[in-house]
Amino acid sequence: MGNLDLCQPEEAAQILTDHGLAAFSLTPENVDLAHPEPAIRAEAVDYYLRLLNFAAALDQPIVSCHGFVGRFRAIETQAREWDLFVSAVRQVAARAETLNLRVVMEVLNRYEAHLVNTAAQALEFVDAVGSDHVGILLDAYHMNIEEASPAGALREAGDRLWLYHAADSNRQGLGRGHTDFGLQLEALEEIGYDGPIILECPAPGPDPYSAIKDGESLPWLETFLAESKSHLNRRVGED
Repeated sequence: MGNLDLCQPEEAAQILTDHGLAAFSLTPENVDLAHPEPAIRAEAVDYYLRLLNFAAALDQPIVSCHGFVGRFRAIETQAREWDLFVSAVRQVAARAETLNLRVVMEVLNRYEAHLVNTAAQALEFVDAVGSDHVGILLDAYHMNIEEASPAGALREAGDRLWLYHAADSNRQGLGRGHTDFGLQLEALEEIGYDGPIILECPAPGPDPYSAIKDGESLPWLETFLAESKSHLNRRVGED
């Protein structure tokens, strides 16, 4: 998660280099860009501006942006908070443009966020923001809940899809649930998606937002990653 207090960007860059890794994207902390209280909203915007500065020092990974996770209803009204969200993201987009960075609006399910839950809503939102530096992130797990056709949602997003997250229907490794990743991979190929497939499979247990929960978490994650790689390779081989 995007905890900016853990280390300086130069330290993070060195850690990645030392291990032969690269950052595809940065996930934000849980701040509220749509809150009707101006001070809370301003604090959230400031956080994202600092996150963009951090990203600029890490070879420019994509910065993810989303609504406040866990707030599944409006404090005032949907329409009012939609407008506040658009306005706040425009401020974030303006900084992204100066740094030549890309921001993606992550589409979350209705039990985690209340404003942008589907590909269609995400397209409407990024159109309202009106920046060439803002695109869409679709996640197979969230689409499993919200979309009548996840593959259709990927096609609908088209060239605005800049990031794709994958976890099975139970948020475990690919192949452990009922999601048809063959159809989604076909859709990604059709729209010319050339970004990474980011696996987002936390270890079993409470707190779905923490990948590491206890001493048994790392073996689970390694198992999920290995199974997911094999599952994707088989799907690609079948095509």
